[in-house]
Amino acid sequence: MTKSLDSFKARKTLQVGDKTYTYFSLPEAEKNGLSGVSKLPFSLKVILENLLRFEDGRTVTKDDIQAVADWLKERKSSHEISYRPARVLMQDFTGVPAVVDLAAMRDAAVKLGGDAKKVNPLVPVDLVIDHSVMVDYFGTATAFTQNVEREYERNQERYEFLRWGQSAFDNFRAVPPGTGICHQVNLEYLAQTVWTKDEDGETIAYPDTLVGTDSHTTMVNGLAVLGWGVGGIEAEAAMLGQPISMLIPEVVGFKLEGKLNEGVTATDLVLTVVEMLRKKGVVGKFVEFYGEGLDHLSLEDEATIANMAPEYGATCGFFPVDGDTLNYLTATGRDAERVALVEAYSQAQGMFRDGSLEPEFTDTLELDLSTVVPSIAGPKRPQDRVALTEAAPKFAEALKEIKGGHKNQDAIPSPNGESRFIDEGATGVLDAPTRHEVAGTDHGLADGDVVIAAITSCTNTSNPSVLIGAGLLARNARAKGLKVKPWVKTSLAPGSQVVTDYLEKAGLQDDLDALGFNLTGYGCTTCIGNSGPLPEEISKTINENDLVACSVLSGNRNFEGRVNPDVRANYLASPPLVVAYAIAGSLNVNITEDPLGEDQDGNPVYLKDIWPTTKEIADLIRSSVTEEMFRTRYSDVFKGDEHWQAIKVEGGMTYSWPVSSTYVQNPPYFEGMTMEPKPLQDIENAGVLGLFLDSITTDHISPAGSIKADSPAGQYLSEHQVSVRDFNSYGSRRGNHEVMMRGTFANIRIKNQMVPGVEGGYTMKDDKQRFIYDAAMEYKEAGTPLVIFAGKEYGTGSSRDWAAKGTTLLGVRAVIAQSFERIHRSNLVGMGVLPFTFKDGESWQSHNITGKEKVTIKGVADLKPRQMVDIEVEYQDGTKKTIEVLCRIDTLDELEYIKAGGILHYVLRNLVAN
Repeated sequence: MTKSLDSFKARKTLQVGDKTYTYFSLPEAEKNGLSGVSKLPFSLKVILENLLRFEDGRTVTKDDIQAVADWLKERKSSHEISYRPARVLMQDFTGVPAVVDLAAMRDAAVKLGGDAKKVNPLVPVDLVIDHSVMVDYFGTATAFTQNVEREYERNQERYEFLRWGQSAFDNFRAVPPGTGICHQVNLEYLAQTVWTKDEDGETIAYPDTLVGTDSHTTMVNGLAVLGWGVGGIEAEAAMLGQPISMLIPEVVGFKLEGKLNEGVTATDLVLTVVEMLRKKGVVGKFVEFYGEGLDHLSLEDEATIANMAPEYGATCGFFPVDGDTLNYLTATGRDAERVALVEAYSQAQGMFRDGSLEPEFTDTLELDLSTVVPSIAGPKRPQDRVALTEAAPKFAEALKEIKGGHKNQDAIPSPNGESRFIDEGATGVLDAPTRHEVAGTDHGLADGDVVIAAITSCTNTSNPSVLIGAGLLARNARAKGLKVKPWVKTSLAPGSQVVTDYLEKAGLQDDLDALGFNLTGYGCTTCIGNSGPLPEEISKTINENDLVACSVLSGNRNFEGRVNPDVRANYLASPPLVVAYAIAGSLNVNITEDPLGEDQDGNPVYLKDIWPTTKEIADLIRSSVTEEMFRTRYSDVFKGDEHWQAIKVEGGMTYSWPVSSTYVQNPPYFEGMTMEPKPLQDIENAGVLGLFLDSITTDHISPAGSIKADSPAGQYLSEHQVSVRDFNSYGSRRGNHEVMMRGTFANIRIKNQMVPGVEGGYTMKDDKQRFIYDAAMEYKEAGTPLVIFAGKEYGTGSSRDWAAKGTTLLGVRAVIAQSFERIHRSNLVGMGVLPFTFKDGESWQSHNITGKEKVTIKGVADLKPRQMVDIEVEYQDGTKKTIEVLCRIDTLDELEYIKAGGILHYVLRNLVAN
């Protein structure tokens, strides 16, 4: 840690027990010039402390620190700061390529004459393998074992690589498969609320902060840990000690009052919060919760709300330290010494919520918890909350929109978008669902039938109240003789092994098993699309009869096509409601009024007959959830099961890249690299790879989803003897640049205006329509650089590393757009791609660019941040035009990255030199 310049004389010591800690005191800084900062939102106090601690006069200046205090004048700011989180959290889909880059840097370090061992994360990195388990098997006592075995079969190459990384890198830990999801492992074990570091003979204490490569990293905000999701390149930069550039955010205060009524769950609350904040508009902002209503929520309730910050659009959903924070840290087995430090530190910093101080916010809204009602959300978006009493009629309305009527059964349905059936001429929908026979069974299927009921990881499985509630509802249903409908695929995928412990101690797992909710895995399953296939006869009936089948899941993502390709209506719900809908079997059933089924004597059984009381749930939590469970489960969390331990570790300090692997390959970023960067060169006579309109997202650019057999990536895999059934997904193959670069700009909905009227990853070269990848490789072979032209908000959406990595590997030297999404612009710079923006009112259209031009950018060697640059465009008829654009290298650090060839090159040279 660089010694802070400490312009505001904030450095102090704090005595806790017999230990002395050094820290940067906010009250002291307030006395010494930062007037008013005690009124800042708690989340901004965390940011301020970070800047005080890292003030070096370059990446963090006295003016940057003052800008946080000045935020109070208008409660917003356009000032950009450099922020350094304490640690990085990764899941395996996004973590594998980051570790691949580290391994490649070690190889490059050796070639540069350096020591491979010097290439390590400079801040702690935890990678939790949680995104690879799929629900192939369900509803049996052996489902978990079978799914684990299938997971290892599919992912052996990736796991061999991560197993090597676990042993090879300092500051890097891998939590093996079958442990839980990264967010719950983080909440229950990794997070400390206050972090410490021994340096130069003293122990420094500071807020626990992180960035994660999963958007739901925000769940840990419930534990007063400031963290959010970022793209892979930002995460790699952070773990290599580089700051993250960000604007001082607006902070929206969300006041909670009152308490939840009987029968209302934390899930109902979070769906209400999501709906309210989406209407409010909080994209790119911090949300901070306050008010006396927090006194009536458990920390697990708060983590449930924080988890869904991406769904309500915020960067984070922050809860300050309070008594519940301390109690939770104790209850989950954290050391007493750490809990004492958290209490003393947060009180000394004015970061402890005691109700006496109400921070100043950019804007506020409030909710009386007593007004929250049981709800679900769907059928397509998490913010589309539906009161449970309205669920059946609202589904009937949604069905008309989704289906648009019963189309010609002889026609082959087009796969193009959610309105495909309306596009094919359908006009109306039948009011009464028609049941269609399922071959080999004694039941049928109709529109609205629930074919997936999943208690899945992430949002809810960190919360014992809803899981114990689901178990009690299952017990009560079982006692009444109720059963799950035979067409429902049931699954239970908890976020940690502790859930299994307390469900078994409470005697509830047997009741869940009796209804088909057997353990299927510990990991992110249905919510990420790893729901596994439906039974063949169910899938066939759905597709042959054009049915709108439904899923009900306790997750946070229900976007169309995400959960399962056979399911077109997806609803988020609390775990007890997941069980209830599995019994009801259909969204057409009004489960608040209609019977769920009949008891052993033929009497109707209603939801109210089996719904547990709040007291029953609370009593069982007190007797079943113990501190010892957490201590035992996390005592050796990095060891893994016999499958993990049996994996052979190949290689020592550098990785022995398997030539035949189609999952992990050594990327070419460092080929030909020397200790002295090659001087920047002008871009001359570049070809145009793409012309794009507004709002091209990273989902359009970055490879995602399934791999088509006739795509360049599919052809590559086929050439390497991979059968189509084993293609897996782009997500699972993120460690192989050969697959990923072939999938860049290959989204089936992207529209390159060089090929008007055509969707998909195509461009024009030599007056022929080509795959973008194929054309790019021909340009590269000819030594021709490439540029891309785009419209407004280029690169919006989830920040993804491969949106920038794929761009540079295709040979693109520059992107000229009307405007950029902030993170994608930063990622392009991090990969050595130059970003430029047109002047206001100008665009590629206004300059009559068609994609057939040659583009020259002069003065690249002398670029300065935010400098105006001339771009020369030579049209097909030989005429030339000079266009003045703004260079969007925004800082001196970014300029250094560009000169180095990218941020990884910059860091690598520094590591080798030192």
